[in-house]
Amino acid sequence: MSSINSERSQLIDHLIGQLKLSSTRGILFHQTLADFLGLNITDHKCLGFLLEEGPQTAGKLAELTGLTTGAVTGVIDRLEKAGYVNREKDPHDRRRVMIAPAMDSQARMGKLFLSLYESSVQMSSQYTDQELNVILRFITESSQMMLQETDKLKQLIETKPSE
Repeated sequence: MSSINSERSQLIDHLIGQLKLSSTRGILFHQTLADFLGLNITDHKCLGFLLEEGPQTAGKLAELTGLTTGAVTGVIDRLEKAGYVNREKDPHDRRRVMIAPAMDSQARMGKLFLSLYESSVQMSSQYTDQELNVILRFITESSQMMLQETDKLKQLIETKPSE
């Protein structure tokens, strides 16, 4: 019985190790992509949020990313200067300013992600629908867990005594 537990423990440890490696490789991929675009990694990821979620207020972008509103203002300024986003008046409330991806931002980014997308589709095709659903559930739950762990770290930062 203990060998089964040991084998399962080793399998879980190997899985966690591969998740860490995948995360690191993902970070390095996005850093390389940001370098190619002439952006820092934070600006690149904020642009990604805007491309995925659509136009947002600066406050909502701060909420989505966990950055301060001051930091987000700097991000928006840099992205606007580089031609990736535009500040637009909210059509429903002219007092609000929406940050929207520039018209060609999706095309510029899409070209760079095409190879990764195609490789992901090819890799996924070797799995059954049932296996893909298990993988999808695992990735979705892992993503939610990372949000929760990030929140825990933020709470530690907020309660950390000053030195």
